[in-house]
Amino acid sequence: MLTAANVLNNRIVPRLAPLTAVAATGLLVAMARRSGLSWAEIGFERPARGARVGGALAAGVVAVYTAGVALPATRRFFHDDRALSLSRARALEEALVQVPLGTVLLEEVGFRGALYGMLRRSHGTAVATAVSSALFGLWHVLPAMDMARANPALGRLASGEGVEETIEEIVTELRDPESHQAPRPWRKHLDTARVVAGSVLATGAAGVLFCELRRRAGLLAPSLLHTSTNSLGYLFARLSAPRDVKDSLPHG
Repeated sequence: MLTAANVLNNRIVPRLAPLTAVAATGLLVAMARRSGLSWAEIGFERPARGARVGGALAAGVVAVYTAGVALPATRRFFHDDRALSLSRARALEEALVQVPLGTVLLEEVGFRGALYGMLRRSHGTAVATAVSSALFGLWHVLPAMDMARANPALGRLASGEGVEETIEEIVTELRDPESHQAPRPWRKHLDTARVVAGSVLATGAAGVLFCELRRRAGLLAPSLLHTSTNSLGYLFARLSAPRDVKDSLPHG
């Protein structure tokens, strides 16, 4: 079911992702309940604690993104053609509808809720975390292919390329802001396989963090962190764009 939803949302009918995700989420919850899981075992528990923890983490995301956009050495990682090609209305739709419903709802309830809960009951916490996180990493193969095309700098970083160069640029920028050089032209030919492999590993590691948040504070905590990470990307992509690019952005 998750595989079918992934293909539908990324390749066939991406604009209908919220509908696909809601339907798939409902079916996954029904499966989990039929298997004998309680609502708490699925992750619907401790909403107050989840709101506090998730809200604090979301505030941290804002701080990190603000610092990243302010620093020329890291600003290029926010340049994403998928976000910059959208009108304001479409960007708002992505941030407020597509991400919360089409992405976060299904991924959190699917991987950290139903799947995690069923695995945890039958095999324990460690296995539930490892398996759900590994599958969460594989879930990002198709999105990683899109990222490699739309955000070359972040794609290179995810693949492990250019890390040392980026660190050197950040250190240089902090020591002498006037010494920053204009970014090199984007690479036209990226090693997509390395980008995908790096993204799978990175999102798999993120899955471990989300599982731990879910275990300690319920599904709301990782959901708020996940939503802020993705949705705010659209805002900061626009903030990071050069002035001439901003002037040419769609306004509808």
